[in-house]
Amino acid sequence: MDPKMTVFMLINATPAWLRLSRAERNRITEDEMLPLLWEYGIEMRFYDSEAFSGRCSDIAVFETKQLNRYQFFMDALRDSSFFTEPWFTLVDIIPAIEDGYKQFEAMRNNG
Repeated sequence: MDPKMTVFMLINATPAWLRLSRAERNRITEDEMLPLLWEYGIEMRFYDSEAFSGRCSDIAVFETKQLNRYQFFMDALRDSSFFTEPWFTLVDIIPAIEDGYKQFEAMRNNG
């Protein structure tokens, strides 16, 4: 069984993004981000962290069972205005496997 990969992307919204109206930010997200998530079969959750962290303003959490699909999604996202316009800076990407130790133990116990 292929494990589900979870990728935490830490980003900072720039002043250029924050100057856009909320309606414009929502339109950009709906027009550019959502079609890419659908096309590459990626699930996403989004967290605001600016009130709690000086490291990043937002955390995007992506889930996929096919790591190459995530890579393709990221290539397409980098071509979108999210990164071609000065709206976000990438702080870090942290890939993880949920309950990876359980999968390891199951593999060890089953031989």
